[in-house]
Amino acid sequence: MRQGAGVRRGAKVGPVRALWTVVLVVAFGTNVPTPLLLVYRETLGLAPTTLTAAFGVYAAGLIPALLLSGPASDRFGRRPVVLPFVVLAGLVSVLFLAAGSSVLVLFVGRFLQGAVSGVVFSVGTAWLGELIGEPGRSARLTTIALAIGWAAGPLVAGLMGQWVVLPTVLPYLVHVALMIGAVALLPGVPETLGPERRRTGGRIVNLGVPSVARQAFVLVVVPIALGVFAFPSTAATVLPLLLTPQMPGVAVAVAGIVAGVTLSTGALVPPLERRLGATRAGPTGLALGAAGLGLALLSLVLEAWPLLLGVALLLGAGYGLCLASGLAMVARLALPSERGALTGTFYACAYLGFGVPYLLSALAGDGSLTGPLAGLAVVSALAAAALALPAARRLSGGD
Repeated sequence: MRQGAGVRRGAKVGPVRALWTVVLVVAFGTNVPTPLLLVYRETLGLAPTTLTAAFGVYAAGLIPALLLSGPASDRFGRRPVVLPFVVLAGLVSVLFLAAGSSVLVLFVGRFLQGAVSGVVFSVGTAWLGELIGEPGRSARLTTIALAIGWAAGPLVAGLMGQWVVLPTVLPYLVHVALMIGAVALLPGVPETLGPERRRTGGRIVNLGVPSVARQAFVLVVVPIALGVFAFPSTAATVLPLLLTPQMPGVAVAVAGIVAGVTLSTGALVPPLERRLGATRAGPTGLALGAAGLGLALLSLVLEAWPLLLGVALLLGAGYGLCLASGLAMVARLALPSERGALTGTFYACAYLGFGVPYLLSALAGDGSLTGPLAGLAVVSALAAAALALPAARRLSGGD
């Protein structure tokens, strides 16, 4: 009996690694434009609000894709939904080759990038979870894949954008090359949702929240989800943008490094989530995010951009714990026939955080960002305190 189980686990190693790599490579591409926004700012003459809008429009394409693709994969299977969008992820990077001379192409590219990655992240997470078969482990592996991809993309793009020729071209060609390899891996990944387990009929948009878990999802999972991208998006766009005058000659590289450190830190914290348990890891992530925002305020007051490294570590740890905690809760709450739908709903809530940089810029107007950043820090701290209460942990099932 033990031997048979070992054979089954061994048989899954190849497909798990293949799909894990595909998710990572798609994630790599989504953040290639992030540090290059400072280049686009100069070449296209973009205002700060336009710049943060170009970053945030990614979520406008991604959220509808998340809400539609999860239920579609629950009905038609994982492979038919994921495969074409993995191919499209590479084609969108080709489109970005023209973004250096066109604001329209930049916005269209970011929108399409969001739509494509929304499908791959949502359905790919559910697919990977079914291949692995253990909710906690699949949540940690997915968090690591996404975090490494999201971190490597801006790090590579920032360094290339600062010190190589064709800064708005070569980083995208790197991603296209990686996508070719990723597409070649997919034929070895089997379908995990057989016809007998597929959802038949029902609504096109299905949030996948079980009736018995609605209160837990809204009051516990959603606040944690919002922290996932509110923290790294602030670190990757707003702070480098504000401190650019203090970083002559290295601003693009620093923006890439800050984004890379923030997002790679998220890849290191899943073991901590396992120790804390999902319902404790979420509040801890929000508290670390609040601390990171507090340090960011200090860096702005002192005009000390090297403090951004500490900010990146704190916000990265906060984002990683929120992501791993949220995915573990979703895996626990979801019905097997609606796992894709609920995963998509979680990611849709998480990606609302991409709108935070634009919101901060809009609230600041022509004034200082100190007030809006302080407000975000306070809200994050209060949410952490509320979710750490025993009542909140009991509501979500405890650990």
